Amino acid sequence: MIKCIASDMDGTLLNARQEVSEENIRAIQAAQEKGIDFVVVTGRAYNEVRYVLDKTGLTLPAVCVNGGEIRDKEGKVSYSVGLDGPTAAKVTSVFEEMNIYFELYTEGGTYTTDYEKGIQVLVDIYHTANPSQDVEKIRESADERFHQRLIHVIDDFERIFEAADCHVYKFLAFSMDEEVLMEVSERLKEISGLEVTSSGRNNLEVMHYEALKGKALQKYVEQKGISLEETMALGDNYNDLSMLKIVGHSVAMGNSEQEIKDICKYETATNDEDGVAKAIMKALGQMETSQ
Repeated sequence: MIKCIASDMDGTLLNARQEVSEENIRAIQAAQEKGIDFVVVTGRAYNEVRYVLDKTGLTLPAVCVNGGEIRDKEGKVSYSVGLDGPTAAKVTSVFEEMNIYFELYTEGGTYTTDYEKGIQVLVDIYHTANPSQDVEKIRESADERFHQRLIHVIDDFERIFEAADCHVYKFLAFSMDEEVLMEVSERLKEISGLEVTSSGRNNLEVMHYEALKGKALQKYVEQKGISLEETMALGDNYNDLSMLKIVGHSVAMGNSEQEIKDICKYETATNDEDGVAKAIMKALGQMETSQ
């Protein structure tokens, strides 16, 4: 019996246009009508989650910034964990020494020191994945997404790191050079208290070692009186592994990395083929049959 469904957003609940399809919306509503709790579990900050969900009519709880915080349907924070200033400063030094573009997620918002580099990195990544698309159109899209995510441009991070209440949820770094990303990942592992993962081939995500989707999801379902065995989780990438490994019903998207598919019990269609909706409706059908 499934009592909770947890879904990643990018590459899972969202299609290539960064939208929740009508099929996915209807399937989520169908699950809710059956009394099933639906929660999004994402690397995005809460304002980015709300930007997407506000267009759907759905009011959902969320595990944000890869498990850095848990929010209820009204947006109230019930749990959070982040890096302190000195640790965040060490991470920043590694990225700056390797000349890698990165963004900083905090309670006060998302920050960068180089707007132009941020846009160019996104353009390079999108154009490599979609070489037939016009570069200028990709740039317009990247610029729009940059502003949608409400990223603040500042001169440096010193003021943030020196604050007594410094609470850094996540670093998100991008590079087209996968070997450089691997080298950076190894260097970051020398800093204690970190979790280093990825949500795509061209990025790294760095958080507090307890900021994992799996740990946060476990806290969330325990608060609801639901067991992990009664929970279904859907994901497509490495930062989803911690939750996919612990639930009773793990579902890999058709567009997932092979390692994700290998550890999941089930596989659904891709994010552009309403894979979340198909998995939900299949689960609801099986539940009706077993009753």
